Amino acid sequence: MAQVANSTLLTTGTLNVQGACVVLVKTEWNAAIVDELERACIETLRQYGISDIKTLVVPGAVEIGFAINSYWKYTSNKFNAVPDAFIALGCVIQGGTPHFDYVCKSVTESITFLNTQLPVPSIFGVLTVNSLEQAYERMGGIHGHKGTEAAITALKMINLQRSYS
Repeated sequence: MAQVANSTLLTTGTLNVQGACVVLVKTEWNAAIVDELERACIETLRQYGISDIKTLVVPGAVEIGFAINSYWKYTSNKFNAVPDAFIALGCVIQGGTPHFDYVCKSVTESITFLNTQLPVPSIFGVLTVNSLEQAYERMGGIHGHKGTEAAITALKMINLQRSYS
């Protein structure tokens, strides 16, 4: 089982992220959970000096990939307006039908695809859980805070990309 204790993710050291822009794409479904992920994500980004944070809101998890892709296409035509990373935030909770499986597969595949096609990272901060209790365990409970982890992941990926030059 994935546990925060099994990772060094939260160990950051010095990060070259000055002036970075991060775009959050969050869902309207399970708003209370997603809003908490967003709150922790923004708090962490600000802690590391990121002030250029934009938030896009989409109806559900399936629409996240479209929003990221269309925002990239729109901003890539603007001079110095492109984001340095995207963070997808959502929560899909298992129900009584296979819909859960289709939504989880769709959002996972779209974020994975964007990571191979866009020149900036798209961070997967979407909870895919069997119950509300599992979601709360991932918002500061026994499994850490996935909003914080998504922000740290974005910062580390921005830092990685900047290390190439």
